[in-house]
Amino acid sequence: MKLKLFLLFCTALITIPLISQESHVKALVGGTLIDGFGSDPIKNSVIIIEGEFIKEVGVMGQVKIPDNAEVISTEGKTVLPGLWDMHVHTMINGHADYSYWDKTYPPLLKDVIMPASAHQLLMAGVTSARDLGAPLKESIEVRDAINRGDIPGATLYVSGPFIQHKPYPGTEAFRWSVDSPEDGKKKIRKLANAGVDCIKLIDQDQMTMEELRAVVDEAHKFGLKVVAHGHRPEEIRRGLQVGVDCFEHTGLSSAPEYPADVMEMIKERTAQMNKGPLFWCPTVEGLYNYEYTRDNPEKLDNDSWHRGLPDSVVADIKGSIQHPDRLPYFQLTPVRKPTLERKIKQLIEAGVVLMIGTDSGIPMKFHSQSTWNELDVWVNEFGLDPMYAIRAATYWPALWMGVADKVGTVTEGKYADIIAVDGDVLRYISLLQDVDMVIKHGKRYK
Repeated sequence: MKLKLFLLFCTALITIPLISQESHVKALVGGTLIDGFGSDPIKNSVIIIEGEFIKEVGVMGQVKIPDNAEVISTEGKTVLPGLWDMHVHTMINGHADYSYWDKTYPPLLKDVIMPASAHQLLMAGVTSARDLGAPLKESIEVRDAINRGDIPGATLYVSGPFIQHKPYPGTEAFRWSVDSPEDGKKKIRKLANAGVDCIKLIDQDQMTMEELRAVVDEAHKFGLKVVAHGHRPEEIRRGLQVGVDCFEHTGLSSAPEYPADVMEMIKERTAQMNKGPLFWCPTVEGLYNYEYTRDNPEKLDNDSWHRGLPDSVVADIKGSIQHPDRLPYFQLTPVRKPTLERKIKQLIEAGVVLMIGTDSGIPMKFHSQSTWNELDVWVNEFGLDPMYAIRAATYWPALWMGVADKVGTVTEGKYADIIAVDGDVLRYISLLQDVDMVIKHGKRYK
């Protein structure tokens, strides 16, 4: 009997995403709603979902629940917009040897690796993600397969290959070089015509200013925003000069803070209201939590990151991280860790708008875990306001991507991308490590 019940349960999980959305009505009733706009949460909330979209939002006693609705109790839960992660790498899954991974797994990227990453993100409550750096064809095909509903996963906004002065050996499939202004324009046109959602620019301090300006201007000509690394002071200076739209990472290695002239340039930019906010994804959790993970490797045994991956790939990843203390990727991290909070607070004080991005996929950092860890570090280690952190993972990313009319808040007429957790997430942000319910475009996946 128990076996029959188990099989019935598994069948139900498999078929939930296949339910026709056009005629299905859901009512989420009783939870405390954080709608994404930043105001006080709505107690005893009611959310009516019809098909893919939110039809009505209100409170119990004021919103009529349709007779044909599937009523889902959210009593005792925090309900909020589906999370965004604005810096993921679906082509990697926590393996510690990039060179080996780049040689071994390209044949599996489209059908196994990238879909597994996107599915893991979704089951962690990340309904949308910005995928920065992967082969062009695979990026477009996986994104479109998710959008068609062929495979489950977070909605992806893809950059395709990195744009840089010169790719590292063996990475030419997903790193494109620029050797002149015209070549830069040509590469951007190719990406734009293929249908990417944004441009990922790195090592811009190694380009000439003419090349860099050509890349950014051509991207803007096609309506594509440009994401750029902020690892080195000159990358930031040049990025600001040419109008980069978002910077990534706290950077500057073990330097204690951003140089004064860089901070003055940032303040000059944030003062220009006509240009809108200056956005930044600091991606701190991978660095901040390294020593804890190194000394408490039990968390690496959590099998949530196995989802969608063959046993052979899981074993390969496990083998690469069995000695966390020996990984070259993190050797300088203990020196960098004390600088992270200062740099984040410098950016906030200068008027920068931070967004949640994690660099998920780097060694020992898995798509099923990274996003909530980033929020946790911001709130519990750096003292940022929980509502600020949640908006950095919901409202602001949707606005940056130009899709705030569709997602990012729990609002009538938008897609029903909604998650729920047991308890008060504003008091205990780490509750996001165990998302209780995931709805994306009206479909319940968890």
